[in-house]
Amino acid sequence: MKDLLCDEFQNTVSELLIRHQSVLDVLSKLQEASARINRAVTKSVTSCGCIEVTAKKRDIPDNISILELKQYTDSHLNGELCPKCQEIIEAEIGRTLFYLAALCNHMDINLYDVFIKEHKKLSTLRYFNFT
Repeated sequence: MKDLLCDEFQNTVSELLIRHQSVLDVLSKLQEASARINRAVTKSVTSCGCIEVTAKKRDIPDNISILELKQYTDSHLNGELCPKCQEIIEAEIGRTLFYLAALCNHMDINLYDVFIKEHKKLSTLRYFNFT
């Protein structure tokens, strides 16, 4: 069922992509969409203030295992997205998914197959999948 939803999304993108048929257009729009996510998150911090970033150098002991490493790291985020900021960020992520699906269409790649392959790789390599 999930593969059908992903395939349907990819087919809908194929039908709706009218102006940006060139793979170069799709690549630049994908990059622009990613930048818009960055901007939306930044505005959640700097304009709205619903979340804040508190970042500093992490003190990580030298002799810990890879499994213990997670105890010494965090996202640097405090707070929760307000409904308005969440809506904006979700819309920008959706736009990024649109252009990602468009790129897959141009390359004759099934997006669901990419999800499955990546999931299998992550499941197999687990903590040793540092990319």
